[in-house]
Amino acid sequence: MDKTYSPHNIEKRIYQEWKESGLFRATFDPNKENFSIVIPPPNVTGTLHMGHAFQHVLMDILIRYNRMQGKNTLWQPGTDHAGIATQMVVERKLQAEEGKTRKDFTREEFIEKVWEWKRYSGGTINSQIERLGDSIDWERDAFTMDETRSRAVKKVFIDLYNEGKIYRGKRLVNWDPKFKTAISDLEVENKPVKSNLWHFRYQLTDGAKTHDGKDYIVVATTRPETVFGDTAVAVHPEDPRYTDLVGKFVYIPVVDRKIPIIADSYVDKEFGTGIVKITPAHDFNDYEVGKRNNLPLINILNDEAFLLAVTPVLDTNGRETGETYELPASYQGLERFAARKQLVADFEAAGALDKIEPHDMVVPYGDRSSVVIEPFLTDQWYVDTKEMARVSLDVVKEGKIRFVPEQYTNWYNNWMENIQDWCISRQLWWGHRIPAYYDEQGNVYVGESEEDVRAKHNLDANVHLVQDEDVLDTWFSSALWTFSTLGWPEKTKEMEFFHPTSVLVTGFDIINFWVSRMIMMTTHFIKNPDGSPQVPFKDVYITGLINDEEGKKMSKSKGNVLDPLDMIDGISQEDLIAKRTANMMQPQLAEKIAKRTAKQFPEGIKPHGTDALRFTLASFASSGRNVSWDMKRLEGYRNFCNKLWNASRFVLMNLENKDVSFKLDAQTYQEHAPHFTAAERYIESELAKVIEKADFAIQTYRFDQLANTLYDFIWNTFCNWYLEFAKVNLASTDEKVVKATQFQLLRVLEATLRLSHIVIPFITEEIWQNLKPYLPDLEGFLMGQKYPKANEFNSDAQATDHIHKAQELITLVRELRSEMNLAPSKELSVNLVSENPAFLEYTKDFVNTLAKINLTITNSPSTDLVSSRLLGTDTVEFLLAEIINVEAELNKLQQELVKLDSEIARVDGKLSNPSFVEKAPADLIAKEKAKRVDFLEQQEQIKLQISKIEKLKA
Repeated sequence: MDKTYSPHNIEKRIYQEWKESGLFRATFDPNKENFSIVIPPPNVTGTLHMGHAFQHVLMDILIRYNRMQGKNTLWQPGTDHAGIATQMVVERKLQAEEGKTRKDFTREEFIEKVWEWKRYSGGTINSQIERLGDSIDWERDAFTMDETRSRAVKKVFIDLYNEGKIYRGKRLVNWDPKFKTAISDLEVENKPVKSNLWHFRYQLTDGAKTHDGKDYIVVATTRPETVFGDTAVAVHPEDPRYTDLVGKFVYIPVVDRKIPIIADSYVDKEFGTGIVKITPAHDFNDYEVGKRNNLPLINILNDEAFLLAVTPVLDTNGRETGETYELPASYQGLERFAARKQLVADFEAAGALDKIEPHDMVVPYGDRSSVVIEPFLTDQWYVDTKEMARVSLDVVKEGKIRFVPEQYTNWYNNWMENIQDWCISRQLWWGHRIPAYYDEQGNVYVGESEEDVRAKHNLDANVHLVQDEDVLDTWFSSALWTFSTLGWPEKTKEMEFFHPTSVLVTGFDIINFWVSRMIMMTTHFIKNPDGSPQVPFKDVYITGLINDEEGKKMSKSKGNVLDPLDMIDGISQEDLIAKRTANMMQPQLAEKIAKRTAKQFPEGIKPHGTDALRFTLASFASSGRNVSWDMKRLEGYRNFCNKLWNASRFVLMNLENKDVSFKLDAQTYQEHAPHFTAAERYIESELAKVIEKADFAIQTYRFDQLANTLYDFIWNTFCNWYLEFAKVNLASTDEKVVKATQFQLLRVLEATLRLSHIVIPFITEEIWQNLKPYLPDLEGFLMGQKYPKANEFNSDAQATDHIHKAQELITLVRELRSEMNLAPSKELSVNLVSENPAFLEYTKDFVNTLAKINLTITNSPSTDLVSSRLLGTDTVEFLLAEIINVEAELNKLQQELVKLDSEIARVDGKLSNPSFVEKAPADLIAKEKAKRVDFLEQQEQIKLQISKIEKLKA
């Protein structure tokens, strides 16, 4: 082994050796239990971030643990085609390299450009994931748009359509005007902004008056441009101010249209004037009010958020009524925010602007386009989720799926109980194109292909068919992930062995968007042999988020992102600042981030290696809570790895050039066990305990407890104590004790490497390979060995008790040396006053050697001058002559006497002063007298100490 632990020199080499060994591959032994995890597919455009690292380390711990338990184990990899993100990347590339946009290509040509990008640049994140040590079956790498997954997606769509669970309808959706597509809630970033609340006057008609005699009402809005889409104003049905107005009409200036006043409980009587405008085609809440009150819908925007010239009026179900609405000529074709500015000015000119108030609000932005998202009325494809949601709720209630921590069960249940139909269409080119075809009359045909549709519906060749332009939401294909990756719809051995999968490791933020949909799709399409719905996974382990060191969410816009690869390899301050400020549009923000980064990382980030990062992340995984990153902990676990490396080197160095070779079998154990000292029996007992604790921690997903258990055992029990005991034994003149100690050192170190390999795989593999010359039974790789079992190691409570008492005694002596500033090399004479010193029969050599003392056991206190310390019910006596500097101690005591003389004189002065005695309260005089008595007692004690210490000069 190298003298210095250098992860850079071992990690890439070992990972490549593991891959080539075939140990990552799934096994299919019918006589074994099965364990499987499907990787939450990262975006093909993505790069490794701290959230990935966190979850991947936990998954790898579970996979390695179960593989070492002897199970058939599959960790299924794959990436998501990431519709919007990928299309955006390729469009930017084409613009930068060729000066072209998507529209300069046919759809087929553009799709080929995307595939070309994917082939050459789409595997970045997988190569980065390898750096974490993930023991993934890479030969099974899947992609949501590869042939197998595409076949599964198409079948699910067609089957659901034929069952009546997929339909096309006009609904309000989140609309991205830049990408001109519907997006999911997860792709919306809500940002706080400072805006205004505009108060407009709507004129009452037919002589109506308000309760206070006004001929107008005031409505407030944060989006003035939507006034053109108003189809009612609403008041609360129990608001006495407006009861008489319900059913009457108001006239909207500028818009030049009359709309009714309705009553709806959605209105908050206490907010503003208690009157709200209702724009069903441009607000989600208003849309629901419109449905309840049968209001028409008027969509005023095109797909780029510019105002239309003429728009059809739709009924509450989105069907055309035959009526149209023409916007004022001066607004036709205006961009939405330009229209807002003009409308406010026109209302003011018409005397209908009541007031403008500053207003803090939250505005939805596209997380990739960075433009304001519009609620937009458009035709989309939907999945009717009600029945599937009911079944999905049942499997959780029946305990077939368990959420860890359990609190997320409520989160899941709440979402599923209130679930809305799922909008699955997106207006993109990259993605699974919807397998629906339209004839010239608008009839819809759904099938595998145009040929399939024609054959199924017996359509003549002269019937012109056009395929739907939309693609499916990426969540649709990822909802099939647990079974599509295992080869469904074919009946495969992977499905037979590994489905349901064992656990899903993911974040709470996608319970609604991914976890729930996987459960719905799987329970609907995959059945058990008895016909009952099969679940996609048995456990859902929800991780918390890793925030920055100030507890703030990591974000590129905040410039506080930490790259896990920088934790592994290190990065200079200059490069870190450049990375954090790259592509920032605001120079002032970039400068602020640069200064903060320079202060936070004055020397950049030093390399720590993968194992230190893995151990740190495992230590953070405590019951789904969010945690703040801590560089000191990372540094501490780097030191921990170094400690294990040096301890292993010590073991091996004490075996070099010696005839040492042991088998790790029962016969060899029986040969050496009779010559074990209490230390060997103690370390074996402690190892059995820590294996039990590790098993429990893994089974309960308490990765933090696993890390803490391993840390305490390796750092304290093995390195700080057992190796010190072993040094004493290795110096023994009894060759059998030496051999027994060598055997136990190797045996415990080898088991400890297997125990901790699941968390820190690289360093343990490298050390384990170096044990082979001394343990010739070892073959192959550590990752292919059996995980240690507690019952393989004998427990000895008595030996453990003896060693614990010895440790307490040694620690007490070391603490005294520190207090008295005594050299570690100075041997001390120590008495142990004890009625039951049996532990020393087995540990006295350890105590004398490690504490550097000459121990005498007695059952009565010494008559010599000693300093005493309690050790449980025993007393430890140190000879004063050995532990103090006589002259220095006498000088210190004389100074304390001088201080006491001064205090006594001060009190005597007060008590002899008639003025004080006559005027002071009785309790104050009593306190002063009590002080005097206390000072005199201290004086006597110090004089007694001085007399004892002066005898030491003789």
